Amino acid sequence: MLVEWDWWMVEFGDAHAGAVGVLVGGDEPGPAYFDVGSGSDVPSTTHWSAYDGRAGRPRAEALRAGCACGWRGAAEYALDWATVGDRPLYEADVDLTGPLADWNAHLSLVRDKAAPLPEPLAALLVEITEQLTTTIAVEPLAALRAVGMLERIAARVGREAAGALADDGVSAEAVAAGLGTTRSKALVLLLTAQGR
Repeated sequence: MLVEWDWWMVEFGDAHAGAVGVLVGGDEPGPAYFDVGSGSDVPSTTHWSAYDGRAGRPRAEALRAGCACGWRGAAEYALDWATVGDRPLYEADVDLTGPLADWNAHLSLVRDKAAPLPEPLAALLVEITEQLTTTIAVEPLAALRAVGMLERIAARVGREAAGALADDGVSAEAVAAGLGTTRSKALVLLLTAQGR
């Protein structure tokens, strides 16, 4: 089953993709299935808009924010079915600002735990981004060449940095917090670095 994320940020990638979750009877229901006739493949989804009670699917009672890291928002936002009426949820004007604000607050906490970039490095990254963006407009092939060079530099330096962390015995949990990623991704970085 593929999770359909509603929100995503480049800074954290899929480690902290966000979604609107639904609650039925106080719990998160399993996937909603769609009967498309005969056949062994029965499509399913966990997207909030599918939980409208149609065709035997569960009917959402409340919404809340969720994150790919496993975090769930504490606040629940009741669905007003009197306002939704007979329309499918994807056609209704459902207010998602509460779950989005909760997910953004979660990302703020993740960002606060992440390793801060030294100011000169942060400024350099902004400058490189601006230079590459300007170069795309006048010389896209040169911009692409520069991106390839940066990817190779980043891969080498990334292996060296992860290797230094592994040599120092830094745990996967600490690396995950410092990067704002998942433990499994941090573990892959550390294990890959051992083959430097």
